Amino acid sequence: MFVRSEVKSKIDSIWNKFWSGGIANPLNAIEQISALIFLKMLSERDNQKKLQASFTGEEYESIFKDEKMASWDEFRELDSESMMQSVRDKAFPFIKNYNEGSEFNKSLKDLAFIITKPSLLSETVESIQEIFNILEKDEKGFMDSLGDMYEYLLSEISSSGKNGQFRTPRHIIQMMTELVNPQIGERVFDPSVGTAGFLVSAYTHMLAPYTKKDGTLGANLSDKASWDKLSNDTFYGNDSDISMIRISMMNMMLHDIQNPHIKQIDTLSKNYNEKDKYEVVLANPPFKGSIDKDDKNDGFSISSTKTELLFVDLIVRVLDVGGRCGVIIPDGVLFGSSNAHKMLRQNLLEKNELKAVISMPSGVFKPYAGVSTAVVVFVKGGSTEKVWFYDMQADGYTLDDKRNVTEINDIPDIIKNYALKDKADYKESKKHFFIDAQQIKENDYDLSINRYKTIEYEEIEYASTSEILEEIDKLSTSIESNLVELKELL
Repeated sequence: MFVRSEVKSKIDSIWNKFWSGGIANPLNAIEQISALIFLKMLSERDNQKKLQASFTGEEYESIFKDEKMASWDEFRELDSESMMQSVRDKAFPFIKNYNEGSEFNKSLKDLAFIITKPSLLSETVESIQEIFNILEKDEKGFMDSLGDMYEYLLSEISSSGKNGQFRTPRHIIQMMTELVNPQIGERVFDPSVGTAGFLVSAYTHMLAPYTKKDGTLGANLSDKASWDKLSNDTFYGNDSDISMIRISMMNMMLHDIQNPHIKQIDTLSKNYNEKDKYEVVLANPPFKGSIDKDDKNDGFSISSTKTELLFVDLIVRVLDVGGRCGVIIPDGVLFGSSNAHKMLRQNLLEKNELKAVISMPSGVFKPYAGVSTAVVVFVKGGSTEKVWFYDMQADGYTLDDKRNVTEINDIPDIIKNYALKDKADYKESKKHFFIDAQQIKENDYDLSINRYKTIEYEEIEYASTSEILEEIDKLSTSIESNLVELKELL
C-alpha cells in the first residue's frame, strides 16, 4: 500500500479533528468519515454518467433528482450551519435508502449522523475534497489510489486488538490470496469479515489478468454472465458488529464492488447453518475468544467453546468439496494437547488435503499484539499425503512496535516456492520442506514447524591441549615481564 504523504497528512488531520470534536470512538469516526467519502463517490459517479450521456446523446437521470441537496457538489457550497442541516436531513437519509433492498441498504438502515459541530463537518468535507483532488492526479489510477487511501484510513483504527480481533496487515492478506488463488465464478467467504480486506483482495486478484498497469480494465471478461456472477454472487461475509458491517460494506463499494453480501450474524451461533456453499474461504478469525455452549451451533465436529478451533471447523463445513481455504490461526492450534485440538488437526489431515502450514513471526500483528501465528492452507475433501512447511522469519517490516519497512522479506519466496512445490525441480531448504502425513500422525498430529525443522549445529574446532598450555605460558611470561618493568618505573 502506497499512500502519498500529503494524503496521509490530511487523513491524520481528520482523525485529530474528530478526536478533538468529541468523537473519540474510532469505529464511530470511521463510520462518519466513510459515509462522507461514499457521498463524494456517488456524486463523482453521477457526474461521470452525466458527462458520458452528453457525449453519446443519451438521456441520463441523476440519482439526486429527487433530493438535490444530498449531492456533495450542492452541500459543499453551503456555509457550515446550512451544510450541517443538509447533510443531517438530506444526505445521510439518502445513503441510508441507497440501493433499496440490498445488503448494503440493510446495513445502513440504522446509521446515525453524530457530528454535532458544524466546523468539524465543513473541515472534514473540505479535507475529503482535497484528498480526491490529489488522488485524481495519481499515476497509478484513481480507484487504486482511493482503495489505498481507505486502507490507510482503516489502519488508524486504534481499538484493533480488542477481544482478540486484530486487523490483518494488507501484505499478509495479499500473500494468502495469492496462495489460495480465487477465480472469477467462485464464491468467496469470510466468516469474520471485519473491514472486508480479504474480500477486496480477492476481487483485485480476480481482476488482475484483465487490468492494465494504470489500474483501468483492459481485456473484457469472457461474457456478461461472468460479470453478473462477479457483481452479484461472489463476495460473502459475516460479522457480529454492525459498525464493522457498515465499514466493510462501504470499503467494498469504494473498491467498486457493487453488490456484496455481508450480514450481521454470529457465524458460530445456532442462527447460522450454511454448509457446502463456498469455493474459497479467506479469514483471520478472532483469537482467544469463547462462545456460550447454549449459543453454539450443533453442527460442529469437535467439542469445544474456543473460537480459534470452532472457526476452522466451521470453515470446513461451509466449503464445498474441492473448495480452498487460507486461514490465520494462533500457534496453539497447531500443537494444543486437548482432545478438541487433536481432533481438529486429525480432521485437517485425514478428511481434507492440508496443503501448507506457514509459520509467521510474532511481530506480524504488532503493535496490537505479539501473538505467534501461522497461515494454514487446505482443500476440503480427500486426505493428506504430505504437508509443506515454511518458516517465515521476515515479512518486509521490522518486528517491533514501529513496523518500519525493511528489505528482508520472505513473502515473495513463499509465493514462489508454494507454486513450485509440486514440480520436479522443487528443492527443499532450511526454511521450507515437506513432512509426510504419517510422521505427523505419529507425533500426535502436531503441526508446529519447530517439531520438524532441522537444527544444524555448527562444529567448533578448538586448539589442542598442548597449544593452549603454550599460549598460557607465553601470556604468563609477558605478564611477569610487564610487572618487572612497572616496578623499575616506580
